[in-house]
Amino acid sequence: MASTSAGTNGQRRRRPANGSTSETTAPAEEGSGSGKSTGPVAETRWLNCDERAAWLANSAIMISLPAALDARMQREARLTFFEYMVLSVLSEQPAHTLQMSDLAARTAASLSRLSHVVGRLEKRELLTRARIPGSGRRTNATLTEAGYEAVVAAAPGHVAAVREYLMDELEPQELATLRRIGAAVDAAIKRDQLDVGSAASAPPETPTS
Repeated sequence: MASTSAGTNGQRRRRPANGSTSETTAPAEEGSGSGKSTGPVAETRWLNCDERAAWLANSAIMISLPAALDARMQREARLTFFEYMVLSVLSEQPAHTLQMSDLAARTAASLSRLSHVVGRLEKRELLTRARIPGSGRRTNATLTEAGYEAVVAAAPGHVAAVREYLMDELEPQELATLRRIGAAVDAAIKRDQLDVGSAASAPPETPTS
C-alpha cells in the first residue's frame, strides 16, 4: 500500500509501503500537468504518517503471526495451522459435526480450499464426510476419535504459542484495545461481504429509455 506526502512544488509524491519515496509524481489537482486526468491518485485517501506506521506494525499480526503459528504447529503436531483450525472448530460442535459451508465460514476459507484440506485430513482418518439427505449438494464433516485426540494433543502447544507471540507481550489495557480493534475490523469486513452479496443477487436494472 502506498501513502503520499506533499512536495514543495505542489505535487504529491507517491510513497510505497516500505517507506521509500518513488521518483514518480502526480499532480495534486485533476487536469493539471500534462492535462490528463489523475482521478485515482487525486481521489485516493492516502495514509498519513501515523496511519501508515500503525498499518505496517499491524502487518506483523496479519502476516508474521500466522506464519509463525503454522511453522510451530507443523513442527510440534504435524498439522498446518489451518488444519488445526478446522479440527478445532469441529471439536466444539454438537456431535463434532458441521456442514461444510458453515465450516468454511467459521474458518474464513473458500469451499474449494476447505474441500482440499478436508480431503487431506480424511485420508489421515482425522475426519469423515457424509452427504446430507435431501435436495442440494450438502455435506457434513465429522471429527473422528483420532481427530479429536489430535486436536486435544495440539491445543496446549497452540495456546503456548499464542501466549508467547502475542498475549504475554501486551498489557491488560492493550488486550481490551486489541479486542475492540479486532471486532471493528471483523464488522467492516462482514458489512462489505454483505454489500457484495446483495449487489450480486440484485436483479439487473431495466433500461427506461
